Amino acid sequence: MKRRDFVTGAITGAVVGAGATILAKSTTLQPGTPSEPGKSSTVSRSLHEWKMVTTWPKNFPGLGTGAQYLADLISSMSGGRLNIKLYAAGELVPAFETFDAVREGTAECGHAAPYYWVAKHRSTPFFCALPGGLTYLEHTGWIQHGGGQEFWDELYHDFGLRAFLAGGTGAQMGGWFKQEIKSLEDFKGLKFRIPGLGAEVVNRMGATAVNTPGGEIMSALQSGVIDGAEWIGPWNDLAFGFHKAALHYYGPGFQEGGTAAELMVNLTAWQKLPKDLQDIVYAASLALTSSMPSEYFARNAGTLPVLLNEHNVKLHTFPTDVVTAMYRISNEVVAETASEGELSRRIYESWARYRETAIAYQPYSILGFSRDRGENLTS
Repeated sequence: MKRRDFVTGAITGAVVGAGATILAKSTTLQPGTPSEPGKSSTVSRSLHEWKMVTTWPKNFPGLGTGAQYLADLISSMSGGRLNIKLYAAGELVPAFETFDAVREGTAECGHAAPYYWVAKHRSTPFFCALPGGLTYLEHTGWIQHGGGQEFWDELYHDFGLRAFLAGGTGAQMGGWFKQEIKSLEDFKGLKFRIPGLGAEVVNRMGATAVNTPGGEIMSALQSGVIDGAEWIGPWNDLAFGFHKAALHYYGPGFQEGGTAAELMVNLTAWQKLPKDLQDIVYAASLALTSSMPSEYFARNAGTLPVLLNEHNVKLHTFPTDVVTAMYRISNEVVAETASEGELSRRIYESWARYRETAIAYQPYSILGFSRDRGENLTS
């Protein structure tokens, strides 16, 4: 394996592990979270029945099972006072109608990836993942301790929603291609599945981005509707069987260095909950924010050899000119969101300042440790 591949994997693992530790040990709630410690609340014994819709296939490993875990955990922690019934993508509403279903009250809450709602507002990807953006630990740091949650509250309030971090996948792979990518020229004309602002980057590279729900990617690959696709990583990609339609697997990706999922809640339903149940919803979301990326890293690391050794998948890194173009265009696309309005400008400026600080610190933190470990440990 190339040193670049090793270092990338090492960085991701360190980020997930450190993120889990920080979240598990956190003892204070930041401004913009459901409540503050020390404030008393009256415990209500009334029963609340909620529906949760998701953008994931039913019982899909990681995301689907994580959403079910979240629903069950809230029900258990509340002693049955807040019961949540989960509806996977397509059971109550289609995957990409989750946002409107929660906003309109068809369901009280939903589990999804915020960048799916970029057509609703160009800044929603800031709360999920951005091309050339943040690692998972960096992202949770901005949301919880860098002002991100307050911006999220402000943005979603206009839609009648509230949202919190609720799991994530960590760094994602670059995707599956039917043909090898040898230069930037090979991107031209490709139909490639990718969501969020990464779609705009791919379009400017000469390809055509297609935003397809996870459960429909395989059929699109097999039928030729798309020529390639990014989804998450080895664990989920093997479950979908992408290797049966495209053998060239690229990583790391540029588009999602630390993808985070959300629990979105209808604001009216949220305000009807007593304070202690609001705290339970938030605490359960934090638990998933720690446990899900940890599982993803462990499963991905264990599954990649299966793809390579048992299914003859060809693993690649993107050529230098492709990587250079990806990050150059990513910076342009993300910066352009600042022109969408006053709130978008403030979100971008906060995020950009935080990213600069994180990048400056990384050589003395996870990045530096991973670099030194890769250069000085032998198998």
